[in-house]
Amino acid sequence: MPSLEIKTNVKLDDPKKFVAEFSAFAAETLGKPLQYICVTYTYNEYMAWNATFDPCFLLAIVSLDNINADANEKYSKVLFEHVEQKLNIPDHRGYISFTDPGRENLGHKRTTFGSIFGKK
Repeated sequence: MPSLEIKTNVKLDDPKKFVAEFSAFAAETLGKPLQYICVTYTYNEYMAWNATFDPCFLLAIVSLDNINADANEKYSKVLFEHVEQKLNIPDHRGYISFTDPGRENLGHKRTTFGSIFGKK
């Protein structure tokens, strides 16, 4: 499982294409199977950074077992580069938050990942 929620004031001509491509990119970057990747894109024309409406973004990533200081440095580098390339948003106009909720705190298939994979 990872879920990635990107919110931005950049309106896309083809959001479905972006989400599909970002899903594949996220699977590769995070080292997780595509079948478990969930991506959402939210356009908000009223999103401001430094009180301006120039392009900006917030990206929230929730993932089990691979969120840590060293990995997050690597992820930040490639994710900021990807966002800049695809959405034309410079790295100083976005934040990425990383969360590992713990297996027992994430539900799936009527149970939790703690029950599916065991507690870590």
